[in-house]
Amino acid sequence: MDASAPVISQFHVAVVGAGPAGLYAAKELAGQGIHVSLFNRDIKPGGLAEYGIYPFKYKMKEGLRAQFRQVLAMENVQYYGNVLVGERGDLSLNDLRAMGFDAILATVGAQGTKWLGLPGEDLHGVYHAKDLVYHYNSLPPYSAMEFEIGRRVAVIGVGNVMLDISHYLLEEAGVNEIIAVARRGPAEVKFDKKELESVVHYLDMPTLNQELERVKPVMLSLGQDPNALLATIQLVRERSPHPKETSNHFHIQFLGAPKRILSNGNSHVAALELEETALVLRDNGETSARGTGQTRTLEVDTVIFAIGDKVDDDFGLPVLGIEFVKDREPRFPQDGISYEIFDPAQRKNIPDVFVAGWARQASTGLVGVARRDGTNGARALMQYLRTLPGPNSDVQTRINARIAKIQKPWVTRSHLLQLEAAEREYAAANGLEFFKYDSNEDMLRAMGIDNWTGY
Repeated sequence: MDASAPVISQFHVAVVGAGPAGLYAAKELAGQGIHVSLFNRDIKPGGLAEYGIYPFKYKMKEGLRAQFRQVLAMENVQYYGNVLVGERGDLSLNDLRAMGFDAILATVGAQGTKWLGLPGEDLHGVYHAKDLVYHYNSLPPYSAMEFEIGRRVAVIGVGNVMLDISHYLLEEAGVNEIIAVARRGPAEVKFDKKELESVVHYLDMPTLNQELERVKPVMLSLGQDPNALLATIQLVRERSPHPKETSNHFHIQFLGAPKRILSNGNSHVAALELEETALVLRDNGETSARGTGQTRTLEVDTVIFAIGDKVDDDFGLPVLGIEFVKDREPRFPQDGISYEIFDPAQRKNIPDVFVAGWARQASTGLVGVARRDGTNGARALMQYLRTLPGPNSDVQTRINARIAKIQKPWVTRSHLLQLEAAEREYAAANGLEFFKYDSNEDMLRAMGIDNWTGY
């Protein structure tokens, strides 16, 4: 390293988003002595670790919360919760620059909503999985949303989110029947064995066997094992405790791409039309699904899209498809990956902004992947800091002055400690294993800042 390069511990970095990627990035940066200001849209930190993991996985969530508390307790990490950063937020990226931050790391996840653009997506009874997951995990304002969930539901997608959604609907929402719809075949399902445990005993085995027999010729033509998924399911069934007797059923239908959602004539879902697909083997060995023109119809009263997410178009960075535009020729790649933003309009790199986690690659990986990506994003950013002539001056003063102008309460680490204490006290008093407030108003009241007039 150049002996004249500045000591990076003198720099100030804004990390936007306090999910796993942002928190582990903050840990990496603060571990090098860098001053980190962590801005979070929500009052609580944790992101999908707090509001995406199935709510009854208490031990997993509490283990992650313990790690996150350690990050927030680091002396050179400042937490600003309930502060939205974006073009329509409390602060913009240019506001952060004006405060004097030497660099910005965006770990804001994929907060946009990904749709397929099908006819009928605007009908009552059509939802995106993210909204429902946030709802049953008590994230404001989704916690207060109302969902018209019927008795027969189609869930588009066959990943872990589909299983979580199905688990919730079958056991908590009174749904009688769920049909998971896959564009491709049994060999391409994306869910994990462990996640399958929650719904495996709801699987209607006779109809599943019929479905596997139907797609068997296609699988054999591609050299796929038509018995592999069934063997996995049987193994999971043997290892999973059987739930109470139920008449609810879970089905999977393969080789069907959603084409349109049909109305009952009263602006509500009546059916989902699927186009039959054929599998084509690509040069890289993966399969793709192509429509055949033939259709079939599922009579359902609710349709939920579990097809992943996209980044927020209003965050302030250029977007292409579902992701922010990354520089294909990064200055500071990590493991061959670009964490840098490219501006197509200006045809140049945006030098002071980096991305990590789902903000870098939407809907990819869980907490372990986010941890690695946040850490690598922080390392790429630190390489950038070493190219600067020196840190900006008087940054903390400018941060304090600008934050003070936000016309609503913002949340600090000390507030979070008060909130956690209040929730533990409520749980103990009511004999609950765990409790968390599901409205910002209640959280602010528990922290003693519900009548905020400024700090």
